[in-house]
Amino acid sequence: MTMRLYLCEKPSQAKDIAAVLGASRRGDGCWLGSGVTVTWCIGHLLETAPPDAYDAKYKRWVLADLPIVPEKWKMQVKPKTASQYKAVKRLLGEAQDLVIATDADREGEMIARELVEHCRYRGPIQRLWLSALDDASIRKALAALKPGAETFSLYHSALGRSRADWLIGMNMSRLFTLLGRQSGYQGVLPVGRVQTPTLRLVVDRDRSIANFVPVAYWAIDVDLRYERMTFTAQWRAAEDACDDQGRCLNPPLAKDAADAMRNAATARLVKLRTERMREVAPLPFDLGTLQEICSKKLGLGAQETLDIAQSLYETHKVITYPRSDCGYLPLSQHVDAPTILAALGRADPAVNALMPHIDPQRRSRAWNDAKVSAHHGIIPTGAGKDVGQLTGKHRAVYTLIRARYLAQFLPNHEYDRTQADFDCAGQALRAVGKVIIEPGWKRALPEALAPAKGREAPAPQALPTLVQGQDYTVDKVNLKDLWTQPPKPFTEGDLIKAMKNVAKLVEDPLLKQKLKDTTGIGTEATRAGIIQGLLDRGYLVKNGKALSATAAAFSLIDAVPRAIADPGTTAIWEQALDMVQSGEMSLEEFVAKQAAWMSKQVARCNGMRMTITGPASPTGRGATPWKNKRKAAPRKATGAPKRAKKPTNAG
Repeated sequence: MTMRLYLCEKPSQAKDIAAVLGASRRGDGCWLGSGVTVTWCIGHLLETAPPDAYDAKYKRWVLADLPIVPEKWKMQVKPKTASQYKAVKRLLGEAQDLVIATDADREGEMIARELVEHCRYRGPIQRLWLSALDDASIRKALAALKPGAETFSLYHSALGRSRADWLIGMNMSRLFTLLGRQSGYQGVLPVGRVQTPTLRLVVDRDRSIANFVPVAYWAIDVDLRYERMTFTAQWRAAEDACDDQGRCLNPPLAKDAADAMRNAATARLVKLRTERMREVAPLPFDLGTLQEICSKKLGLGAQETLDIAQSLYETHKVITYPRSDCGYLPLSQHVDAPTILAALGRADPAVNALMPHIDPQRRSRAWNDAKVSAHHGIIPTGAGKDVGQLTGKHRAVYTLIRARYLAQFLPNHEYDRTQADFDCAGQALRAVGKVIIEPGWKRALPEALAPAKGREAPAPQALPTLVQGQDYTVDKVNLKDLWTQPPKPFTEGDLIKAMKNVAKLVEDPLLKQKLKDTTGIGTEATRAGIIQGLLDRGYLVKNGKALSATAAAFSLIDAVPRAIADPGTTAIWEQALDMVQSGEMSLEEFVAKQAAWMSKQVARCNGMRMTITGPASPTGRGATPWKNKRKAAPRKATGAPKRAKKPTNAG
């Protein structure tokens, strides 16, 4: 009897697929059915061998041994999951037909293909491309298996990235750790293709906070009254007295204006304009945006958000694949909308209140095949589970995801924005008002998406019925002495957003576009782990929600070649990986170029003198350059960390 083997990425995924295939009998590391076996990995069962697997001398870290570049790459079995590797290897030896059913992305392809290659499986291969683990989605994907050749190039692209990361991580981490030891620092100084540019983002932000010099400016609020209704207008100073953000920097001018308006009894309305504004619904979430919103609104860390989303996908089966870098949806899924909406209504009576406003036939901008990548936006499934089964943070995150989906079937949010310009004793005033006409998609938003206190501007006021040419009584004039504020320290959500939008920091137009196309540095699946790794290694510390860099982080960023800490370098690599994926460049050529580039960096840095300004702080106590921010706005910067000596031959 022939045996078709399904190779999944995780045990839970295998269990779901096995149930649909009728493979209900438990075997050794697998599920067994009639002519069908479903097995699983536990992430990567193999890993790139460390340097000492190529030569025992590399067990000792010596500068003279660098760079280390394998002639023939070796993989080795991960000790922790060796028993499952044995089961998979045995099953690959017995299978006549293989279906790769790992996650539908570059990394998922590599997890399966590295096993296929290592275990020397030579039979036919097909690919199961899944975006959700509910029964209906699995059945639909099983009926549309792809030829294995269609996704093979993803493997070489992932393998190229993995080997490039190994070359940078193994060589540069050894190099800077050894240079650190020469200066008396005994800790390890890890360097990585993504983690080092990410660390630089925080170091740069901390420096800008520490070196910030507050500047005084002045504003005037004027309370105007019409009959019994009072509203507020803001003074608009002449342009030549303001900075580029319209803030008045001339105190005598502001004081004279305030005195003149206090002595005036009325302000005349000289111009009135009301405009109907329409806001379209936000896209369904990609993982990065979900992490950003959950950090801002729910106080969740990036890894915590990913773990919750993964649980909602794997365990509860109420959302689609969460590690998506795309918020758009394929047109083919629009026909599923009535079924999903009905299931959401059954699962939570609160959704039924929205049903009179929801149109299942509405097609928002989210439905766009041209913008769907390997994965689509994170949306609810039609599983229709009672949301009462979800509690606490799981329910809060699910509610956010559900709200973004429901929003696609609600009208635009519409409001009238009124701008009223006044003349008061020769001074210009402006009042802005907002009246909501149609709540639209905002009806779907949970309380968790309400503006966070202190983070956003207050809601615009409602204005009375105004008449151009009419005079309004001046009730109160409030002259405000204000100070410009330093940049805010990064939260995890802010840092995820900065990693995604790092193109803003790159000047080269081609690299800038590439970083936009690849959504920045790191991937949706790895960014949370990168940040957590920087925290675990003592490069970053958390103070409440705020992240700051430790002294060791400042020293490392000052010492490493600028190219390694530059996000533009990642863009160049991603361009080359795209060429590997499209077949324009071979895997071997890509790795050879990476090895040559890395060897050049090692040669430039070997022999430099490096100064460490302080120890890394895995305990969570470290340099916090932003911590001593002024409370009453001093005129000079405070708490700036000492800058490490610039190495003479660093790039």
